Amino acid sequence: MSTLAVILIIIAAIVALLLLVSAAKRMRQRREVAHLQTEAKRDDASYHHEEAERRRTEAAVAGERAKRQATEAELHEERAERREQEANR
Repeated sequence: MSTLAVILIIIAAIVALLLLVSAAKRMRQRREVAHLQTEAKRDDASYHHEEAERRRTEAAVAGERAKRQATEAELHEERAERREQEANR
């Protein structure tokens, strides 16, 4: 074999090796990005679950507060009626 053929074969092998390394690097980067995106989606879902639970708790507290205020309003109404009856006697 001529020296030129050997040099060309070595250069071709080096280029092929560089292409394989580059492809492997791109594939690893894509996997890392996909992993990060998956983690971000999980974090986002977790945030929304927590936010939903917080809002439900706030709604329950507000509901209880509204019931208490309605009861207090009824009590004041009863007191007002008693005072009116006392005033009319």
